[in-house]
Amino acid sequence: MSAPSASAGLAGWLAYLESLHPKTIALGLDRVEAVRARMGLDFKCPVITVAGTNGKGSTTGMLERILHCAGYRTGCYTSPHLLRFNERVRIATQEATDADIVAALREVEAARGATLLTYFEFTTLAAARLFVRAGIEVAVLEVGLGGRLDAVNVFAPDCAVLTNVALDHQDYLGPDRESIGREKAGIFRAAKPVVCADPDPPSSVLQAAQDLGADLRLIGRDFGFDTSAHQWNWWGRETKRQALAYPALRGANQLFNAATALAALEAVATILPVNMQAVREGLATVFIPGRFEVRAGRPVVVLDVAHNPHAAAVLTANLGAQGYFPNTIAVFGMLADKDIAGVVDALANRVDSWHCASLAGPRGSSGERLAELLAGQGVTRVRAHASVAAAFAAARSEAGENDRIIAFGSFLTVAEASVFIAEEHGPSGTS
Repeated sequence: MSAPSASAGLAGWLAYLESLHPKTIALGLDRVEAVRARMGLDFKCPVITVAGTNGKGSTTGMLERILHCAGYRTGCYTSPHLLRFNERVRIATQEATDADIVAALREVEAARGATLLTYFEFTTLAAARLFVRAGIEVAVLEVGLGGRLDAVNVFAPDCAVLTNVALDHQDYLGPDRESIGREKAGIFRAAKPVVCADPDPPSSVLQAAQDLGADLRLIGRDFGFDTSAHQWNWWGRETKRQALAYPALRGANQLFNAATALAALEAVATILPVNMQAVREGLATVFIPGRFEVRAGRPVVVLDVAHNPHAAAVLTANLGAQGYFPNTIAVFGMLADKDIAGVVDALANRVDSWHCASLAGPRGSSGERLAELLAGQGVTRVRAHASVAAAFAAARSEAGENDRIIAFGSFLTVAEASVFIAEEHGPSGTS
């Protein structure tokens, strides 16, 4: 496939990127580093890089929002997106425009020559070009997969954040937490702060920090938090932030993410000072779709991108804390290469009936396969559907006004559910 024409829009460019590299995921820094060097891409501002199996998107969003409220011109790069690619590239919290993204993609195309880049590598360089051109004052970068060989790792962080280490992407990162932790610790830099929010970090993570002489900050030792009914308190090495309102993002796990973000900000306080008002405003106004997102109305609808057993366990706890509902009805779709059985096991006792949806694409699991797996685990109230829209429609028909519908299992599931809800009733806010 040849490069898009001068008049091509963003959709055409993204289709082109998907066709370039024979593999969707091809870990390694040589290709992206070579093109980065040709483009002369370097950040002249502090960089905070966030890795982790779960929670990295929420932590990244909180950092972005607090720093924005503190008056910094932020550049934030995240993945994947839910509805629009533009969600991945934000400058001063605003999504980059189609035209600006296309212009940056053209520059990457011109610089890469014969070097093959994956979709993620290509778009990472395009985002960096936009950030540099916009004159950002701080970059907050979310790792896509792993850390050591992830494209964002060509940009050296002033602070590395590791939210946690759990089993996911074992085909690429290794079979156990030690292997996965070693890969994620690849974002650490010598003598730079490392914030680790895993309460039981693999020894590989601790060893990597020690070998580099990094300034390791561990939850429970160097920072932490305590709670009361209506507020929470955070403590770090040098700072305390007390009487904080709960973050706008729902779920008890978000306190861990907020505490992690505050620990990162303490670690870079000499170069990025942030006052208490910015912390309060940032945590109160942050919004990230699909992270225990509760839609207003009856029945209650919860959207959550949980797609591995650790995230499913968190979702289970959050559902339990939400209050009583006569029935909880699941709209469930997952990718075939995920630990489907582990996710089902985590939620089996919280869900009363399941509507299993087929997901498109080569990695998508069919609704029939999901239903068979559930039946094999003793679940009796289960139906298979050809799409998320069909599964959601069936769940809506089944639910009483006092019941609860949860759509989860993949970013794709939440994205398609969001589109269905918008088309059915028009976009609704969160409650």
